[in-house]
Amino acid sequence: QVQLLESGGGRVQAGGSLRLSCVASGSIYEVNTWAWYRQAPGKRQELVARSTSSGTSNYADSVKGRFTISRDNDKIMADLQMDSLRPDDTAVYYCYADVSLYGYQYEGRAYWGQGTQVTVSS
Repeated sequence: QVQLLESGGGRVQAGGSLRLSCVASGSIYEVNTWAWYRQAPGKRQELVARSTSSGTSNYADSVKGRFTISRDNDKIMADLQMDSLRPDDTAVYYCYADVSLYGYQYEGRAYWGQGTQVTVSS
């Protein structure tokens, strides 16, 4: 019913920037929450950034001041601008959306993107 398509991963040197994008498609009434998670090899998945429909954004302490999440409700997409990248930002990044579908406007359903690799070299 809903698909999330990510783009923008890649390899960059420390101090560089990357921008991840996630576009949702399907019978979407509203995306309540957009979020980006990441998982590095041998580590648990962690929340990187989150944007709610009320306009609130939250960030992991490790990325505050360096990463910015944004959303475009008309295009049903979210971006993650990543600046001042560090080697410890290397991970697979996953887009997450809590979505209300047409006909189910009062329910939120979780969807995930396929993941995109971000590699930061020193």
